[in-house]
Amino acid sequence: TSEFTLDDVRLPEDARLPEAQGLSAPLSCLSEARFGIVFGAVGAARDCLETTLDYIGNRHVFDKPLSGYQLSQAKIADMAVEFGKAQLLALHLGRLKDQGRIRPEQVSVGKLNNVREAIKIARQCRTLLGANGITLEYPVLRHANNLESVLTYEGTSEVHQLVIGEALTGVSAFR
Repeated sequence: TSEFTLDDVRLPEDARLPEAQGLSAPLSCLSEARFGIVFGAVGAARDCLETTLDYIGNRHVFDKPLSGYQLSQAKIADMAVEFGKAQLLALHLGRLKDQGRIRPEQVSVGKLNNVREAIKIARQCRTLLGANGITLEYPVLRHANNLESVLTYEGTSEVHQLVIGEALTGVSAFR
């Protein structure tokens, strides 16, 4: 991120974007980027889950695979539930977009939820990988770090909460 300033810039009429009024054009680009993040978070969570399932299925402790322990199964089950919900949300938003009926606050719901849940999944997967969870041999920590940055760009969680809040209440809390 860097600062970029234009002072006293004038554009001829033929250099302007057609039909762009005020901030509507740049904000529509933001919504497109946020929409992509909804799906990217699902992909990161999926890779974490698949990596972890493979690991706990092959890693043996006391002559038993890690996947055979109750706590491992409970963690995997909880993550699978959240992952499934994130997939369904992304699918629903994709269908709304295909129909031309998606609204910015719906995209905010998708980004806010899916990034939050993907981070939780990555962190939980890291715990199941034990010490291997912090090595570069497995992609889990890389996904967790990337998701931490995704949480911030294209609008922080708080910005998306305000977008959703305004849609629900009809009152803007942006100041």
